[in-house]
Amino acid sequence: MSPQPDTSAAPSLTEVETHGVDRIPDAERSATPLDLFRLAFGGANTFSTCVLGAFPILFGLSFWQGLAATLLGVVVGALILCPMAVFGPVNGTNNAVSSSAHLGVHGRVVGSFLSLLTAIAFFSISVWSSGDALVGGAHRLFGLPRTDLSYVVAYALFACLVLAVCVYGFRFMLFVNKVAVAAASLLFLLGAIAFAGDFDPGYAGVFTDSADAATQSLFWPSFIGAALIVLSNPVSFGAFLGDWSRYIPASTPHRKVIGAAFLSQIATLLPFLFGLSTASIIAAKAPDYVDPAAPDFVGGLLAISPGWFFLPVCLIALIGGMSTGTTALYGTGLDFSSVFPRLSRVQATLFVGVLSIAFIFIGRFGLDLVQSISTFATMIITCTTPWMVVMMLGFWTRRGWYDPDALQVFNRRQRGGRYWFAHGWNWRGMTAWWVSALIGVLFTNIPGQFVGPLGDLASGVDISLPLSLVVAAVLFLTLLRLFPEPRAVYGPEGARLARTVDVPVPPITGPGAESGEPEPVAVANGS
Repeated sequence: MSPQPDTSAAPSLTEVETHGVDRIPDAERSATPLDLFRLAFGGANTFSTCVLGAFPILFGLSFWQGLAATLLGVVVGALILCPMAVFGPVNGTNNAVSSSAHLGVHGRVVGSFLSLLTAIAFFSISVWSSGDALVGGAHRLFGLPRTDLSYVVAYALFACLVLAVCVYGFRFMLFVNKVAVAAASLLFLLGAIAFAGDFDPGYAGVFTDSADAATQSLFWPSFIGAALIVLSNPVSFGAFLGDWSRYIPASTPHRKVIGAAFLSQIATLLPFLFGLSTASIIAAKAPDYVDPAAPDFVGGLLAISPGWFFLPVCLIALIGGMSTGTTALYGTGLDFSSVFPRLSRVQATLFVGVLSIAFIFIGRFGLDLVQSISTFATMIITCTTPWMVVMMLGFWTRRGWYDPDALQVFNRRQRGGRYWFAHGWNWRGMTAWWVSALIGVLFTNIPGQFVGPLGDLASGVDISLPLSLVVAAVLFLTLLRLFPEPRAVYGPEGARLARTVDVPVPPITGPGAESGEPEPVAVANGS
């Protein structure tokens, strides 16, 4: 049982965080499940989530059909995500490092790669949507010309502001999200008043009784596609939950941590429904803005907003974008510093931040990446969900037992330990991940954007997610039975639903290592 943290010794708000992905000392773990809720909800209670919430309307669904797709995506996504919160308190590090236990010391780079792509994507979406809203709102309020220079300045200032918060680290980010959760929620509720007179829940979409057969045949592909877009939002947090939950004491009951992660995503129904409702109004009053060929949700929102709501729109963009940007970029810099240990957390955050800003400008002014949000979001699900399945089943078969010191072998540029497996790779977990991710890509079907080679086998319905989930689970458990892992990777109570084999554990060697067998560790509290 870990001792209770000494909260009196907690660093100040403006003190730059020095921890990378090393294990957070027990004395510095002063966060609570409520803090995890604030960070996870604050990171999604934003304008970018509203943009994702508009996709059911862009796909031609009615309001009620879109509501069903949104509820399905949020609930299923929250259920998939929430178990990923337990790794942080148990191991005191981020989820990519924790994945060493199941993918191997070197295999943990898979989680780092997935988190890097996800973070850059959602950071970009937040800067694009928030910057567009700020410029559009300033144009309507003060007559600011909407030139490329206006957008460049807005994007640059906003991105640099987010980067500054990330450099200060966890506690400053937590403070920002404490403010953002309350402020953004209040502004969204104010928006409900602003648009109440225009909202019509009877918006019919394109799949009406009078639609032709060709249009009717696209209903289920569109419905599933919309649900997957929504589901991508909670799933995108899978690689990041450990970044924040690692500051929660190990003695905290798992049910509280899991519950906080689940409820944080259920709460995102607020921005999702705001996006869905306002998109249905835009489709009825200004349909040019929801043309699937060139959608402009932000422009449409400003076009239908009453004059007094322009300022709240700008505040939502500023406050919400700060939440999404900081939660995404913080985790990226944190994990990048572990892949390249010569860089400190601050240096890695600055480096990745500059790369992300360059990506934003290239995507906004050189390419047309905004229209590919749905494709990229689906790819995130397809590649990240099998990785999460391997992690969660691994936690279950190991009964929540880990060796925190062996998890840090890669970060210290060492070799050996309980999780060395075959030259630093656990091919069981790696195989289950890449096979199921590949199958998911092959069966992906996003009408009009990306259809995998096998995407039409289910009559145009995208079955990539359920298929990759099942394949990952069955294949991983089968490999654990047919090719047992070393007994040393399991705790004192042994394996659950998996076979083991007694093989010697290679000693940890390299910088700072002591010779000999790894010391046993206590089992984390799993109540």
